[in-house]
Amino acid sequence: MPKITVLAHETLLPEGKVIENVKAGESILDVLLANDIELEHACEKSCACTTCHVVVKEGFNSLEDATDDEEDLLDKAWGLKPTSRLSCQALVADSDLVIEIPKYTINHAKENH
Repeated sequence: MPKITVLAHETLLPEGKVIENVKAGESILDVLLANDIELEHACEKSCACTTCHVVVKEGFNSLEDATDDEEDLLDKAWGLKPTSRLSCQALVADSDLVIEIPKYTINHAKENH
C-alpha cells in the first residue's frame, strides 16, 4: 500500500507527516482529512474551487490526468506548479506520494469576512 508524505507547512502542519497504508482509489484530500490534516475544501469536494490545491513533489506521474474542469480551476490557484492538483480530484494510485501544501489559498468566502 502506498504512503503519502506531507511536507511541513508553517501553520497547518509544522512537523510534516507520513501517512502509511493508504488505500489506492482514495482522494488525497480524503486521506489528509482522515489523518487530522485540516486542508481547506470550501466547495465540499465538488471541483468548484482551489482551496484544496496541493503540489505533488513525487509520484505525480502515478496519478490519473486532471480533467479539463480541474485544469481550468488550477489556473486560478495561488502558487501553481506543473505538478499542482486539486486534492479532492487526485486519486491515490499504487505509488508513494510526496505533497506540499501551498502557503496560501484563494478562498473568497474567507477573504470577505
